Amino acid sequence: MKLDVIRHGRPYLLGSAALILAGIIAMIVSWQKTGLPLHPAVDFTGGTRLTLELVCESKGNCGKPIDIVSVRQVMADKGYANSTIQLVGQDGRGVLVQTTKLEPEQRAQLQKSLEGVIGKFGQPDPQKIQIDEVGPAVGGQLLTSGLLALGLSFLGIAVYLAFRFQLDYAFFAIVALLHDVLVTVGIFAILGLTIGVEVDSLFIVAMLTIIGFSVNDTVVIYDRIRENLKIMGDTHSFDDLVNISVNQTLARSINTTLTSLLSLVAIFLFGGATLKYFALALIIGFISGAYSSIFNASILLAWWRDRQIKSTPKPPEIAEA
Repeated sequence: MKLDVIRHGRPYLLGSAALILAGIIAMIVSWQKTGLPLHPAVDFTGGTRLTLELVCESKGNCGKPIDIVSVRQVMADKGYANSTIQLVGQDGRGVLVQTTKLEPEQRAQLQKSLEGVIGKFGQPDPQKIQIDEVGPAVGGQLLTSGLLALGLSFLGIAVYLAFRFQLDYAFFAIVALLHDVLVTVGIFAILGLTIGVEVDSLFIVAMLTIIGFSVNDTVVIYDRIRENLKIMGDTHSFDDLVNISVNQTLARSINTTLTSLLSLVAIFLFGGATLKYFALALIIGFISGAYSSIFNASILLAWWRDRQIKSTPKPPEIAEA
């Protein structure tokens, strides 16, 4: 069975448009509520960072690592379930917690609770206790740097594709990348409104990874279209060439996506709270990237080329002598 992406192109594009529209509406609602299109974590809004470590009594064998599940349970009981929690230090015998801005009394209470739970795994080291305040300015600078990185990546990809292919190839590849970013951001905006999912600096990393994955898939398909255009361009229409190229690369696109998703699903299920939504962003982005490369980028390029052909004036017929 061959996939005819051109014949059924309109439903594919309408499905993408509907999903993007739902995400944009969610982002608008979120903007009205929080002042940002997504529900920001401490990384972007500022807050309190608390680090505790255990004493290492024997060098090279400090003891068992802290059970991060127990730490998360204490944070949830205190009302800080959405905080960022990481194991740090030698052999995982330290814990770093980032949460909303706390008053001195709240910090003292939280520190006491954390010392109680990690005390089950050893003696807390009073010399390694660190309490920092992350200001909103630092979070804003981090957000600005992340958006700048996204913008530069888009620009670099556009320049690369324009040189490797043609301008219309580059343009529709960027449209496909924007689709992947908007779909992922939109779904996280919906999750932020419904179940309070927050985005942190890892979300920016996920976006950059999604862009790289998606453009690679698009380049493979476009490269096959270009090769087939040289070989069969005189005997096949551009629409047929697009369908042939998509079917020739379909198995590769699906297999690459599925093998990537296997590890990401495992991280999402078993990787802990810190990596859970990072993996979810990659899962959404990789699926969206495969979809946009197979359907959107190919369909839009074919439609554009057909329009160019139809708008090109035909040479006048030579009158018979």
